Amino acid sequence: MDLATLRTFKPASFEDAADGYRAAGEMAGKAKDSVDIRITSGIRARLDGEAATAALAELKELAENFHYAQTECALVSTALNGFAHDMAAAKRKLEAAEADARAAGCTVHPDGSVGYPAGGQEVDGKVPEGGTVRGSGGPTSPLADALYRQAANAHPNPNYGKALEFANRVADAVKEAADADAKWAPKLRALKADDDLTVSDRDWTDAQSDTSGVHDAGKGYLDSLPHPPKDGSPKDNAAWWDGLTPEERTAWLSLEPAAVGRLDGLPSAVRDDANRVVFDERYAQYRLELASIPKPPANEWTWIVAGRYPAKVHTDEWMEWHRQYGDRYEQLTKSLKGMDSIQKRFDQTGREGLPEAYLLGFSSEGNGRAIIANGNPDTADHQAVYVPGTTSNLSNIDGNINRMVSMWRVADSEADGKAVSTITWLGYDAPQDIYKDAPFRHYADDGAPAFNRFLDGLEQSHAGGSGTHRTVIGHSYGTTLVGSAADHGTLNADDVITAGSPGVTVAKAEDLDVPKGHVWNQEAEGDIVPDIGRWGHGGHTRGSYWVIPSDEWFGANQMTTDTEGHSGYWDERAEGPSQSLRNQGLVVAGKYDDVKLK
Repeated sequence: MDLATLRTFKPASFEDAADGYRAAGEMAGKAKDSVDIRITSGIRARLDGEAATAALAELKELAENFHYAQTECALVSTALNGFAHDMAAAKRKLEAAEADARAAGCTVHPDGSVGYPAGGQEVDGKVPEGGTVRGSGGPTSPLADALYRQAANAHPNPNYGKALEFANRVADAVKEAADADAKWAPKLRALKADDDLTVSDRDWTDAQSDTSGVHDAGKGYLDSLPHPPKDGSPKDNAAWWDGLTPEERTAWLSLEPAAVGRLDGLPSAVRDDANRVVFDERYAQYRLELASIPKPPANEWTWIVAGRYPAKVHTDEWMEWHRQYGDRYEQLTKSLKGMDSIQKRFDQTGREGLPEAYLLGFSSEGNGRAIIANGNPDTADHQAVYVPGTTSNLSNIDGNINRMVSMWRVADSEADGKAVSTITWLGYDAPQDIYKDAPFRHYADDGAPAFNRFLDGLEQSHAGGSGTHRTVIGHSYGTTLVGSAADHGTLNADDVITAGSPGVTVAKAEDLDVPKGHVWNQEAEGDIVPDIGRWGHGGHTRGSYWVIPSDEWFGANQMTTDTEGHSGYWDERAEGPSQSLRNQGLVVAGKYDDVKLK
């Protein structure tokens, strides 16, 4: 990068190219949605057989190609804008230096040197002559600055010092531009896909690496953009997003997809786009990492004689493998099991009328987090948000996803044509052991603020701004979290359903922030969890035990159940949904008069 190049550099040309890539990415995104939602779901709804299965496999690969193109085009667009931003800053510095030089009667030459005119007090009857100086960059330390000023002040021609300052400013601007060029060139070259038509796990991990590279190079560009409000409310988050330009939205989605995906109050489609990128990249990363780990030895066990009796122990070979790889192998295996379940739900769109899925939250860290909606919550007339309980984590998310799929089918059939969205909300660290963890309330208290923000976010992002009918459903310890959310904040809901509740931390139904008569409870035959919970999660003691939603004194509507045990409340049967499930679906659809009560 030299002075002439910087002088003629046109940031607008790169910004125009960035707009082109952004438009291409948006078209790829629309094509992906068209394949995923309309074409693929239409085939699932109407066709069966080998031909349909083969077509679905091809369409899934095509949608993956479009999603990858969408992601990479957004990165290219952001990288070009970042490069233009850095170069424009350098060019502004150059133009300011040249303007100041002209105003002082100096001339910036094509090689970067600066000519200055004669000036100063006469010496031996002559005015000190003008000349030319070349800059080497401005002072870099207080000592250098002092020496620089001393030399300039000592010169008989005062224009010398001015020219030297201008020359250094020019040199600084050219160096800044050269540094930007050197920084961005490899990042832009890296944004190139393999020359095939298959998007592999390696391609997605490369995309993850590309994101990291562009993020590092574009720190100055990203810092110049409006940032999301720190600890902002859903309303604050929505205002921030609404105030961004299309260019700025693309930058945030491409460089900080996880951060955007977590922001309650943003449109569900935006959160889904962001979280799908995080999901696909992490899915690919984990599969590749798991494939690189040696499989556990087949001879895991052996027998030894310990005293009078033989004992079964791990082999030395297996113990050595476990020492090196065991923990990571187990974490990857569990996380991938959960991701497989989420992908399975994506692949079910259209089957028996099931609407598109929205990934409103995702993390594979720790026990994992996932928030999956059936249907777009932003356009739904009826929303149901389900909070699972003890032992819930990413690895076993499948059952909790399926419960809300079943709920969607029942509620949709009862909603008289109105739109329904049912959501599995695993947005907290659920207790993982029924004996060691579940007796403690801090899991609920820690997760309650996030749940309240999520519900407020649904209200904010809803297309109507308000007016949607929202039901909160808690199961087991999930009911405790729902109660804590009402106890420590305001539960943004119209109805609350508790199933198998060990207590909701509040004393009466009226404390759950919904209108009187809109708290519904189920306790199935053989479900022992409510009785266990009497010793810790109720909100008020009555006699020698805590009050729970199954108690008449609590004030909930007691719905009939025809299922057994702690986990059957969403059972479906050959002849149709269980009464336990149907009752919940009727509440979600607002058909209160049809709910069967005890």
